[in-house]
Amino acid sequence: MKWLDNFSFPVLIIVSIFLGTAPMGAQPHLVEKINMLMAGTLVRPVDIFDLLMHAIPIVLLGLKSFYYFKTKQSV
Repeated sequence: MKWLDNFSFPVLIIVSIFLGTAPMGAQPHLVEKINMLMAGTLVRPVDIFDLLMHAIPIVLLGLKSFYYFKTKQSV
């Protein structure tokens, strides 16, 4: 998981917050797309791409955090 070292925590946190809550005024796209996924209506390629675009920074932040704390405890 060396490639995760290329991403810094502050950048991942800022991008995760920004894309996780966009758009600020209405229901966030991430929540909307997850609801569509649960309802089985997430079928259009643009919706799938939108879900991935909004979720990937959060997944990367989770992976980086997991491996960071895992290696920190084993040292």
